[in-house]
Formats: sequence, structure tokens, C-alpha cells
Amino acid sequence: MPAYPFLLVDAFTTRPMGGNPCAVVLDADDLTPETMQRLAREFNQSETAFVRRSSLADVAVHYFTPAEEIPLAGHPTIATAAALVHAGRVSLTGGPVSLQFELRDGPIGVDIAPASATHALQVTMTQRRPVFGALHDPAVVMPLFGLTPDDVLPGAPIQTVSTGTPQLMILLRDHDALRRAQAPEADTYNKYRSSSDFFSPHLFCLGGATSAGRTFARHFGTPPDITEDPVTGSATGAMAAYLWHHNYLPGPDFVAEQGHWMNRPGNVQVRVVGSRDAIETVQISGSAVVVVEGTLQL
Repeated sequence: MPAYPFLLVDAFTTRPMGGNPCAVVLDADDLTPETMQRLAREFNQSETAFVRRSSLADVAVHYFTPAEEIPLAGHPTIATAAALVHAGRVSLTGGPVSLQFELRDGPIGVDIAPASATHALQVTMTQRRPVFGALHDPAVVMPLFGLTPDDVLPGAPIQTVSTGTPQLMILLRDHDALRRAQAPEADTYNKYRSSSDFFSPHLFCLGGATSAGRTFARHFGTPPDITEDPVTGSATGAMAAYLWHHNYLPGPDFVAEQGHWMNRPGNVQVRVVGSRDAIETVQISGSAVVVVEGTLQL
């Protein structure tokens, strides 16, 4: 029977059982989209990555949630790079390497720095130029999460932003509002989402969960997708573009924190490249830990 090596990788952490887990399936060239979707549901992670050969880049990678394929994802990119190194598919013996990942909508750059005596392996993902989408009515959006318009930071727009996958950016006034946020009721939320322009919602506030962080966030989904994602990469990139563009960051480099209230703490090193009105890209960086290796048999 066909067999495929796979790894379960915790991204945006240096400790097993922290950060955000991702299943990475190697040698997936002959898997159909339907089979990849069924396997993503079987793994039941927020995303599963399928690595294939590419004629355009170093590798091709497809990202699936339990419900659907998505064009770009952050923590699976970090996890896939770490899996390729762990499996011996990418060598770091000569020092850092720069790769191209062919994703559904084209290639992106991925840089990998090897671990040292003082630093864990570090993966940097260069996301796409941000696109600022629709503005949303707080009176309509906030009740979806059990909150009110007063829980939004005064003056902060609720807006769709994409650095590869469109995300709904909701900047809350403080940690208390973020803690009170609830996963949305599926029918009401999906009705709103189906008529809008975003993939998933990202709720966040200024001030980290620790003194190292500048932001703290929560990210929600509805079944069959994961109800709450511990640490998100593409949404963090969109959040960084939003905060830089709307002048909520004093500088373009910061640490984004997420997952601490889920007992899966993670941190994302973030850099925004370009002026506030002409952002060129967002880079996110993080470590990853392989916790499971196995063989998938179909």
C-alpha cells in the first residue's frame, strides 16, 4: 500500500507541546486534492501541509484546514521548513539557506538559520504585499464574539487585511476584552463570513502576555476547523501590516504573542518592510520542534 512519511511539528516555540501543531506530509506528489482534504480532516490540526516536487521552486507545499485548502499559512510554513531540515531534505551544514516554496498562488521566500549553542533553529517567512480590504461595522461584527462595539480600541477600524490569506483584523481596547471574547456561533458567523471578504477573524490588543510581547491575540474558527488556533502566522503578518499602516506601532520590528491562555504559548518575531503607506512585505520568524515522526499508509 502507498506510504508517506509525516511529521507533527510544533511551530513558534522551542518547547514540545507549545506553539501551534502542524502535520507535515512528505512525498505527497500523487495525492489528489480530495485525498489531501480527507487527510487534513483525519489529522485534525488547524492546518496540514503536503510537500511535493516543484518545477518552479525548491518545493511545492499545499495547506489544508480540516474544511478547505487555503493559499498561504504561516505556522505550516515554519513547520514545513523545520520538517524538511529534520528529515534531511534540507541541509544546514554550510550555514543558513534561502528557499522558495511554491504555494497555491505562487512562490514565497523562506530563510532557515541553523540552531546554535545559544539559539534554536529559526525560520523566516516573507509574506505577500499586504492588501487592505473592506471595513466592517462594529455593531454587526462584535456581537459575533460576545462583545460590544465599546470593546474595540477607540478609533480602530475593523478591516480585512491580507498578506496572502485575508483575515479580519479586530483591535480590542485591552486584555480584559480579549479574554471575554468567545468563539462565534457557527451559523450566524458563517452567514456573515459568506457575504464578506475574509477567511477568519483575528482579535488582538496592544501589550503582550509577557513583557517581551508588544501584542497578544486570539484567532477563532468554526467546525470542522479548529475552534481556536493557538499561534497564527499569516494572521500575525496581516495584523502587523494593519498596526503599522494605522500608526499603532512605534517601529517596524516587534514580538507578537499568542496561545498563552491555551497553555500553548508561542511568540512570533515580526518585521514590516516599507513605509506606513507603502508596505512592501511582512516577515515573520519563529522556531519549531518536531514531536512525532511516522508513516502514513493508505
